[in-house]
Amino acid sequence: MDRSLPARVDVAIVGSGPTGAAYARILSEESPSLSVAVFEAGPLIASPPGIHVKNIADPDLRSAAQRNSEGPGAVTRPAMTSAEDVRDAQRRARPGTFLLKTGYQQPGEHGLPAAAMSSNVGGMGAHWTGACPRPGDEERIPFLPDLDVLLSEAERLLHVTQHAFDDAPLSATVRGRLAAAFDDDRPPGRRVQPMPLAVERHDDGRITWSGSDTVFADVTRSNPNFALFPETLATRVLTSGGQVQGIHVRDQRTGNEHAIAARAVVVAADSLRTPQLLWASGVRPAALGRYLNDQPQVLFAVRLRDIGTPAGARPPVESTLARQSGVSWVPYTSAQPFHGQVMQVDASPVPLADADEPAPGSIVGLGWFCAKDLQPCDRIEFSDATVDDYSMPAMQVHYTLTGRDLASIEAAAEAVLVAADALGDPLDHEPFMLPPGSSLHYQGTVRMGPADDGTSVCGPTCEVWDVGGLYVAGNGVIPTATACNPTLTSVALAVAGARDIARRLEGKRPATSATASRAE
Repeated sequence: MDRSLPARVDVAIVGSGPTGAAYARILSEESPSLSVAVFEAGPLIASPPGIHVKNIADPDLRSAAQRNSEGPGAVTRPAMTSAEDVRDAQRRARPGTFLLKTGYQQPGEHGLPAAAMSSNVGGMGAHWTGACPRPGDEERIPFLPDLDVLLSEAERLLHVTQHAFDDAPLSATVRGRLAAAFDDDRPPGRRVQPMPLAVERHDDGRITWSGSDTVFADVTRSNPNFALFPETLATRVLTSGGQVQGIHVRDQRTGNEHAIAARAVVVAADSLRTPQLLWASGVRPAALGRYLNDQPQVLFAVRLRDIGTPAGARPPVESTLARQSGVSWVPYTSAQPFHGQVMQVDASPVPLADADEPAPGSIVGLGWFCAKDLQPCDRIEFSDATVDDYSMPAMQVHYTLTGRDLASIEAAAEAVLVAADALGDPLDHEPFMLPPGSSLHYQGTVRMGPADDGTSVCGPTCEVWDVGGLYVAGNGVIPTATACNPTLTSVALAVAGARDIARRLEGKRPATSATASRAE
């Protein structure tokens, strides 16, 4: 039997990841009389809806939640989470994600062989690392004067803190050594520091990781005008005369289809599927799918030297692993346009030379992310003739690393070696770059801009230039080349969009049309 889907809502949100949840949360706080519905193509994998899988204590239930997040047919097809599961190690997925089946690389291009998505209530926010650094220098969006105010709101929604691991016995040692290597000539706000993390430290010492459940919060869950519909795929945004009219959805449980009228629509389906839905809806601005950028990622591992066994050391526990050495951050700067994070790993990635067990937290991983050289030819194309497993337009990725990208990657590798030398003894010969797409930080495909000049899809409030009342959300909205983890920024931009919807629907600003939006 069909579920009771609404015929009409004030605001329809496509996607239940952190940015979709942010729209629901801000609207529930600021305009609770508006009816808001979130439509998610994937299943509910645990309760509360949108919970981070790290917070699921039972390992079997956690594994089942991850498996159920891996897209159409996840429980019946082979997993692609290790080199043993696939022929090509370039095509390895992380638990809870699934790879683009085809179209990820074109002849003569680097492509994104590790491009992956999640399909579940909470989206990638159920599986992410929780790192929430603020952008700096060229990473910042220059035409948003209130960016810092929005970032502070995003930190509130995500429960961001730099103090979750203040008692980590090795954190001062790690940060002190990194600071000695990197802090000369850095401004105070961009020196080595604890990584801001979307986590909550409880009075009993437990750590819980923020997911969309944290962003929704009780104010949204208790809102009688809010509803969440899992396994409901949005197949088209409905428009007429330059204004949004609603969405068309397919109930994944029955296959039945429904049209739902809405005064505003938010597409927060991720950086690959948001432009896909707009394309399928006939909303095809020149910049749609273009300026695609990933963050090239360089990794290394070291064993901390001269530390012994720290006082108070505890055996590693899955959800509290970082309690030994914390998570340290080497911020992006203009002079060093990459971003580093250093945290312990649960086991050495290579065999240790001696038989002794390493001190808890003494094996640390170094991950440096690079900003991409933005170019419009890096793009996703969509087919009008072939479809994917959701019967949506098939994707084809065009993506190439430029000479500037290769130079940036080389400089990041050199910085990683500096960090490794400061910290301890390398566990391998040299840093290595992960396959393109591995960062899962895809951006730019529905990018924001200050003017409708053909290089952006939406304006500073995330409203699509050509369709009044249609908003886009997620990492794809970020218009700058960033190296820092993008979730904090994308949630901040969602706050701006949600507030604009509230003003619009409460009559505090006029509705826009395709023509009027350009003039505003």
